[in-house]
Amino acid sequence: METRLISFSSMRFLLGSILLGLAFLMLAPCAVALYSGSADLKAFLISEAATTSAAVLLMITGRRKILHFRLRDMFFFTSASWLLVCAFGALPFILSHTVENFTDAVFESVSAITTTGATVLSGLDSMPQDILLWRSMMQWLGGLGIIALGTAVLPFLRIGGMRLFNTESSDLSEKTLPKTRRILHRLLLVYLIISAACAISYWFAGMTVFDAINHAMTTVSTGGFSTHDKSIAYFDSSAIELIGVAFMLFAAMPFMLFLPLMLGRRSGLLSDGQVQSMIAVYFSTATVLTLWLIFTGQLESLDAVRDAIFNVVSIGTTTGFVSSDYTTWGSFAAMVFFFLTFVGGCSGSTSGGIKIFRFKIAAVMFRETLQRLLHPNAVFSRSMQARPLSDEIVASVMAFSLAFATIVGIAATLLAAAGNDVVTSFSAAATTMANVGPGIGEVIGPTGNFATLTAQSKWVLCATMLLGRLEIFTLLLLLTPTFWRD
Repeated sequence: METRLISFSSMRFLLGSILLGLAFLMLAPCAVALYSGSADLKAFLISEAATTSAAVLLMITGRRKILHFRLRDMFFFTSASWLLVCAFGALPFILSHTVENFTDAVFESVSAITTTGATVLSGLDSMPQDILLWRSMMQWLGGLGIIALGTAVLPFLRIGGMRLFNTESSDLSEKTLPKTRRILHRLLLVYLIISAACAISYWFAGMTVFDAINHAMTTVSTGGFSTHDKSIAYFDSSAIELIGVAFMLFAAMPFMLFLPLMLGRRSGLLSDGQVQSMIAVYFSTATVLTLWLIFTGQLESLDAVRDAIFNVVSIGTTTGFVSSDYTTWGSFAAMVFFFLTFVGGCSGSTSGGIKIFRFKIAAVMFRETLQRLLHPNAVFSRSMQARPLSDEIVASVMAFSLAFATIVGIAATLLAAAGNDVVTSFSAAATTMANVGPGIGEVIGPTGNFATLTAQSKWVLCATMLLGRLEIFTLLLLLTPTFWRD
């Protein structure tokens, strides 16, 4: 029997449920504003009322009975839900006059939800705690959404090879949905436990309770927002940086691998091929940069190790915290960090970027191409982590990589046309597409921000942040006429 398309009334009910959850989260900064006597309380109350009203309206006009999801329904629902959260998440920024205009409010909201960490704000040390908490909570929510996206949506949509690491089903039927819901509930518990452990660790290492909670949310989500302009460098603590490295690595690992630990079973976390490759890439890069810093006389041995490891893991996992201005380490180091921007973590994690598994698939194909040159008539079997690599998976990875590079090039060209210099244009396009945050150069480097960019530039970067976070094709498909044909 043919699967029916989900009706827009049912879709409205689901979207309303998501907005209701966002409204619930707004209660926390409301409470902080009330307790501290902040002038932002009115802005948060209006935002809360607007978000709740929109949620209730959507749910009332929607149908509670959820029909079968088909692929086009999931594409639309995924894109619409992220766009809605970005829009309503921007309300507190504009109503509290934290930012100067609507464009900056949307930019900060999109950057938070996509866990990019690019910001237009400065003076964070003196900013009201309610706004700082809302930024961190949005990144934490975005990290949770990324786990759900990678676990419950992208594998079904066969995007970029994600299907290799999850279910083989292509239909969100009544059989698969309950199982998916159970997995998501367990992943939520894992996310909460890791976040709590990170906050407690930061607190014991010397952070205040408020700083510990905020930085835990932005560490586990690999978002990188901080409550201080200097980011992690503000604390100047090797213990805090070590804790950050540990939890950034945890956040960049597949969260599905933590589930066996919850059930008291042995987990293949450290034996996973993706995890091993990720750690090898990060620490080999950190070793190279450590040697560079030592032999160029820029830092002593221990300081070089500390700064290299923290910043490499932060940029590699697309978190975006900084403990020092790595752009002052020389052109070689700047280029290393530029290329590290694209790497990312593992599939099923909160990190962005191209992701390790796509590089591993590319390596398999590169090796096969070399072998075919020597043995043109031979038959080769492709596999990765004991799973066969089909032509479909290889083709999807190639298509994703081409689309990623093309969009970065187009975005950089548009940014240059808007009056930005070449370094800023390419770096901004790359760092937002990979959802990293800080780039290179004087404008958007580790000590700068995106406030001075033009409005046109910021809207281009909002698009690249969303495209990068939604694995490109999820959003692009909505722009094709074929999607809207029956």
